[in-house]
Amino acid sequence: MSEQEQSFYNVYEVFSKKTDKSPFQHQFSLLAPNADMALVMAKENFFRREPVADLWVVKRDNIRKLSQGEREMLSKLSKEYRETKGYGYLKKKWREYNQEQFTEQHILGGREESK
Repeated sequence: MSEQEQSFYNVYEVFSKKTDKSPFQHQFSLLAPNADMALVMAKENFFRREPVADLWVVKRDNIRKLSQGEREMLSKLSKEYRETKGYGYLKKKWREYNQEQFTEQHILGGREESK
């Protein structure tokens, strides 16, 4: 492709979803002179092959990716507070609490009956 053609065409990424509740999935990239033509080309490729609930066409230049520094920061941020494994001890705590309550009720209940 010549330099003039490269400046005329842009790369677009095509995303689609099969049903209203399904997530969008990346399908392919295409070259088109503008967003409208990219959408027409994506429709031609999708609607004649399989049912599609929605279609997104995004210019690749408009997609922002993480820089190397930002990617490194992701691994440094602790997300343990979001994991449920930290709540594993609660079942034991509730059991101990309920046993303690049962014992107190039994003792107090027993005293009331003897009066």
